This record gives sequence, C-alpha cells and structure tokens, in this order.
Amino acid sequence: MSYDEVSVPENGERITYDEDDDVLHVPENPIVPIIHGDGIGRDVAPAAQAVLEAAAEATGRNIEWMRVLAGEAARDEYGENLPDDTVSAIRDHRVAIKGPLTTPVGAGFRSLNVALRKKLDLYANVRPTYYLEGVPSPVSNPEAMDMVNFRENTEDVYAGIEWEAGTDEVEQVRDFVEDEMGFDETIHDGDVGIGVKPITEYGTKRLVRRAIEYAIENDRDSVTLVHKGNIMKFTEGAFRDWGYEVAAEEFPEETIDEDTLWEEYDGEAPDDVVVVKDRIADNMLQQLLTRTSNYDVLAMPNLNGDYLSDAAGAQIGGLGIAPGANFGDGRVLAEPVHGSAPKHAGKDKANPTAMILSGKLMLEYIGWDDAADLVHDAVEAQISEHRVTYDLERQVEGGVKLATSEFAEEVVDRIHDLA
Repeated sequence: MSYDEVSVPENGERITYDEDDDVLHVPENPIVPIIHGDGIGRDVAPAAQAVLEAAAEATGRNIEWMRVLAGEAARDEYGENLPDDTVSAIRDHRVAIKGPLTTPVGAGFRSLNVALRKKLDLYANVRPTYYLEGVPSPVSNPEAMDMVNFRENTEDVYAGIEWEAGTDEVEQVRDFVEDEMGFDETIHDGDVGIGVKPITEYGTKRLVRRAIEYAIENDRDSVTLVHKGNIMKFTEGAFRDWGYEVAAEEFPEETIDEDTLWEEYDGEAPDDVVVVKDRIADNMLQQLLTRTSNYDVLAMPNLNGDYLSDAAGAQIGGLGIAPGANFGDGRVLAEPVHGSAPKHAGKDKANPTAMILSGKLMLEYIGWDDAADLVHDAVEAQISEHRVTYDLERQVEGGVKLATSEFAEEVVDRIHDLA
C-alpha cells in the first residue's frame, strides 16, 4: 500500500516546481510531509506543527500536514528504518520537515539523516545562526552573531567511502596506495582504517553558487570559503579554487574577491557587491569568536561545515535552539540541528525552538515571509520574557519553566496577538 492510499490529505494541494525557471508554485493550502522522528521528536514535532499552523492561518493560508514515517515508527509499521513511501512522499511534495532521528547500531544506514539527504540530493545543509533576545549565551556579545552556514551535504566524509581495519578490503587499498601510488613509507605498520574524501568540482560549485545567490538575494556583505587547503591541497584546496571560479565566472558584476577589495577599494566594498574571501578552517574557528561580525555567509565542505556550524550555534545559546534545513533544486527538508535525546522522550519537557525555527526556514523557502516573521517574533518574545522550557529556565534568573506543549501554546497565543 503506497502513501497515496493512506495518508495524503484530501483538502491540500501539491507544491510544484518549474525546473526551467527554478520557481516553486505554492498553493494557499500546500501538503507538507512531516516526520515526527525519534526520542524527543514525539514532543517537539507536534509543538512545531501547532506554531507553524498558527502562523499560516494568521496570514490567510493553511498547511495540510501529511505524516510520514522514518526511524522507530517506520520499523514498527514497515519493518525498516526508511521506507520508500517516505522518500517518495518528500520527493513528490518537495517541501517537508522532520524531527530528530536515531540510527540504531547495525540497522543498515550509517545515518538516516544522511540517507535522506543523499536519496533526495539535498546538497546544501543551511544553518542560520542568529541571537534571540533572552537566550543565555557563553559569550559577552552574542548579538554579534548573524551568520548563515552553507555545508556541502553529499561528499567529503559524507561519501562514506572507508574500509575497516583488519579486512581484506583495507589491505587491498593499502597495497594500492603503497605499491601503485608510491606512498610506501607513509602508513604506519599494523592495523589501519582508510577512508577517501572526494570533493568534486560539480559538488563544490553548486554549493558555492547557492551560497552566493543567497548572499545577493538577502543583502549580505560577504561569502567566506572555509577550507583546509594549506594541507589538503587537491581536495579542500580545490574547493577554494572552484569556489572562486564560480564567483568570477557566474557573478562577475555582483562579487569581488578580497584582493580586489583592498587593491581597488581600500577595504570599503561598493554597495550591492558581495565580497568573496577564504579562511583556513582552524583559523576560522577562532575568528568566529574574535571577529564575529566580519562574517555573513560561510560556504564549506561537509566536515568543516559540521564543526563550524556547531561552534557558531554555541555562541547564541546552543543546539537546542539552532535551526537548519537541507536544500536541493526545488526541494527542502527542514530539520533541527539537535539530536533525539531519548532519555527525555515523551516527557513533554524538550525545547521545541530549534524545530519551530527550522519551520520558519521552510516558510521562507515557500515565500511565506510574513508567516515566517510572525514565528520569529513570537518565539523571541516568548524567550525574552523567560517563559521557557527547563533547559533555558535553569540558566536564567526569574524564569518560568514550561512544558514543551505549554511553550508552544503560548507562542501560538503570541502569534495571534501579533497578527
């Protein structure tokens, strides 16, 4: 039995995509697949649904939710972690949102999240990092952080090409590397695990292209290519070079590089021009702290993007409030950055902010900016009054501890008041 027979809402319409013009066509009552997910997903996903529904209705629209399954719920229903029905539903309806998923040991996928991104070719993991008033932060000026991280989602370490120590396969690779490629004194004797990190021109350019387009459309000042090209010259160094090629060849009027900025403009960029620059990854980690406001959009290979986006999230209060989304061509799967926290599952205590704000990203993608603004303003007002879930309440003086569902209910009330 396919998803069409059991779960498609009768009153909703599909979002469609014009590939030639790269345009989504969004009805006023779109069908949106949702995966509640594992662990605290059962708590935060319904909370996010309620908030997003309220914002849609306040702006004269309606979201028709279509529940689809992955992880534990899918194993109970289908006997597998990621059913074809779920992938097909998201592929067909183009815009979806999910809660956190846990991949059981030995269950077939290295990661269900990675599997979804690869199957749907969601090549850009995008994590906006901005401060919400009232959130406790470990830094003195968290409001300086207003950054959007574009992380390549399909290659580098996410390619999953590696061989386990002690296997025949890893010894074949070792023999090839040592005997055929000439690295005969490089690998230490004894057991070894070997991995390959492919970084392609195609994968790099479509990621950097998307980052530059975002910067232009959202009036951002710069795009920074973050790499370790001083050591990995032919992978991450190539990422840097291909990124600059995209800017020079496809956006010659809209971008300048950092050398040109100083040679011709004495460091003051002209209006409506995006500066494309690069930084070594380890240096960029300290620049996040010491020169936070100098950076707007970061474009990175997969592993760098994982490190940098989590470090940036820490500066604005942690991953419990950090939103994210995975973008492909004409397709998005929004998801919070945090994990499934199974020990808190079903206790109505987890913070739903990250999933709610991931939904805000989804609303922006379909062009519902007015609804997205309502979500942001209502969440920020709620947190600024310190009426929050336990994770934030214990860090603020005079805070009021709310259950997950209570937090969502009060945010919904604020949306009604703001509208």
